[in-house]
Amino acid sequence: MRIGLIGTGRIGTFHAEVLSRHPAVDSLLVADADPERAAVAATRTGASAVPVDAMFTGGGRDRPDALVICSATAAHASLIARAARAGLPAFCEKPIALDLPGTLGALAEVEAAGSILQLGFMRRFDAGYGEARAAVREGRLGRLHTVRAVTSDPAPPPADYLPLSGGLYRDCLVHDFDVLRWVTGREVSEVYATGSDAGPAMFRAAGDVDTAAALLTLDDGTLATATATRCNGAGYDVRMELAGELDQIAVGLDDRTPLTSAEPEGPGAPAKPWPGFLERFAPAYEAELDAFLRVARGELANPCDGREALHALRIAEACEISRRERRPVAMEEIPGG
Repeated sequence: MRIGLIGTGRIGTFHAEVLSRHPAVDSLLVADADPERAAVAATRTGASAVPVDAMFTGGGRDRPDALVICSATAAHASLIARAARAGLPAFCEKPIALDLPGTLGALAEVEAAGSILQLGFMRRFDAGYGEARAAVREGRLGRLHTVRAVTSDPAPPPADYLPLSGGLYRDCLVHDFDVLRWVTGREVSEVYATGSDAGPAMFRAAGDVDTAAALLTLDDGTLATATATRCNGAGYDVRMELAGELDQIAVGLDDRTPLTSAEPEGPGAPAKPWPGFLERFAPAYEAELDAFLRVARGELANPCDGREALHALRIAEACEISRRERRPVAMEEIPGG
């Protein structure tokens, strides 16, 4: 297969490296709004650097069989639409867009063209989350009553990223919202959310929060909490705990979890805590791209289409309203359901 990749920043270059060594990829084309950055990534991965427009209009060697979109978030929706109109199966890093109108517009383009769009919610491809899903679906936990999700970054992102990120709920917790639905098989019916900007001043300047919490009621009465922070100095911490009437399990609990027990006989600090998302979820990123190549070849049903991203974004939107207006928000208030 000839694969095109647009966006050669940190995650784009990581994906390019994965694709460059995949046995199904015969050639890799990379493009970026900054041609010099694309050239660097091409040299690093053995790919060919081409202009962005060539991915859609070029012939011969510049025309890919499928497209991976890792550009700046603001360009996602337009690139998804262009891929749909060009008949290119597309994989896109989340989100489709930072707002509901942009998301719905891009999805309308995909649906009108009848094309393929897979979204990059990599936790669906993580072994721990997959096992948790199986445990819930097979009834091993009994009636599920409580879910606790945690996402903690070890350090804040650059200040100039914050105004472009969409905020902590849309940028970070959206992963928890997606995997909560995927693991439990239930929908969120109501949210109540709050946040704190008591950390670095750049969050207040951007109108964002550095720490957030949400209480989510699922449609079967299960209660879930989701918390996130940009300021977890112990390391990168992503976990999910699921408690039922028969048993309780945890995802993301291993010898690299940045958590120290306060009990005299409990485990101490990990020798090598997870430093970031690329390290923690490297196998999941590889698995989701492998799945996309199989989807593009018609060998696999789409494991995470655009509508799944819409559901997660709607939950994030509800949380933003709840935080701003200091009230519970029913999901039926949010358009696009």
